[in-house]
Amino acid sequence: MISRYAPKDVAALFSDVARFDTMLEVELLAAEGLAHIGVIPSDDARILRARRPIIDEEFVAAVDERELDTNHDTAAFVDIVQSRIGMPEGAWIHYGLTSSDVVDTALCTTLTKAADIAIEEVRALRDALTRRAAETIDWPITGRTHGMHAEPTTYGAKFALFALQANRDLERMTKARAAIAVGKLSGAVGTFSNIDPAVEDYVCEHLGLTPVPATQVIARDRHAELLYACAAVGTTMEQVALEIRHLARTEVGEAEEPFGKGQKGSSAMPHKRNPVLSERLCGLARVLRGYLVAGLEDVALWHERDISHSSVERVVLPDALQLTVYMLRKATGLIDGLVLHPQRALENLEVHSLGLVYSQSVLLALVESGLSRDDAYRIVQAAARRAIETRTPFRSVIDDDEQVTLSSEQLDVACDVHRMLVHRARFLEALTWWQPA
Repeated sequence: MISRYAPKDVAALFSDVARFDTMLEVELLAAEGLAHIGVIPSDDARILRARRPIIDEEFVAAVDERELDTNHDTAAFVDIVQSRIGMPEGAWIHYGLTSSDVVDTALCTTLTKAADIAIEEVRALRDALTRRAAETIDWPITGRTHGMHAEPTTYGAKFALFALQANRDLERMTKARAAIAVGKLSGAVGTFSNIDPAVEDYVCEHLGLTPVPATQVIARDRHAELLYACAAVGTTMEQVALEIRHLARTEVGEAEEPFGKGQKGSSAMPHKRNPVLSERLCGLARVLRGYLVAGLEDVALWHERDISHSSVERVVLPDALQLTVYMLRKATGLIDGLVLHPQRALENLEVHSLGLVYSQSVLLALVESGLSRDDAYRIVQAAARRAIETRTPFRSVIDDDEQVTLSSEQLDVACDVHRMLVHRARFLEALTWWQPA
């Protein structure tokens, strides 16, 4: 991942130093597990731990240089570890294991840690949306379907629906975290041919993982599930950002991104305050969905394992987790700082829409007065068209329509925005995690 979109805490998890350090911990735990069941001397296991090499950039460089000869990165890693620990004890490193035992278990350990960070950030986004929902549940705004004015809703209803979706993302990410928090040390085809299952249990217990049956590798549908959770929350952020972009349009003007004191919206036009962060989130969501496709392609491997998934995962897994956390932090800041314009929203609702948002209410009032639904529909439809063509308020057109026999009081009720939004609190009731202050 390019540094622009790489949060330092997540990027550090996927660094070569962290990767080799986690692999080394798997190796040492495996040796201790072997000692625990009496396969190797306990003193040798203690010596391995005491002589644990320092994993730093110099160590990484040594492995890279060794790989020029081995053409196998894990074999190069094992060679360097053994040489730095020294013999004869170093010979117990990687005893009875295959590369994927170490690499897969280490990778799942790292992915679990990254998922923990992502989970907290999804929760932060959900909670930010929840706060804005509670704050703005009473603020009317024009609801739009097909991009056209429909009926009144509220800012809070929009935020609440986004919060509900983010909460589902939280559930998905939590479930994906459980799916990826697994390990295996079962040998070349997963049959424990040269390693006792007790070693797998020992290592996984110390790493906080669940041992699972496997071939040579852990099944890749688990990794794809994590990528789906990332892509799903990315799509939620895209949906929120797309709504902000629409509401920020000049002719709408119902919301705008926070704008810093020294910020410039355009290099050429000083008046501009472009929704650049929302646009960035929409674009990056496309990247996350691309990673998911790659992850799904990695699920089907030849027989007990081929290596076609490995090169893909070196790119998409670190990038997806880093990008997800980056986007979540940006999205949460965007929601917290989003500037809303409720007065402009009321103007759009009552004035610029010509009051057409009340057409269904008038239709229903006519039906209640005794007209058939089709007759009532045609009367209101024609009146709405006259209002649009003459730019006359819908209420005035209805008042002048001889076919409309409703009283002024009945029309007042039909065109009352507060009546239409009387059940708005239901949106907040759905936010079961929210505790009103």
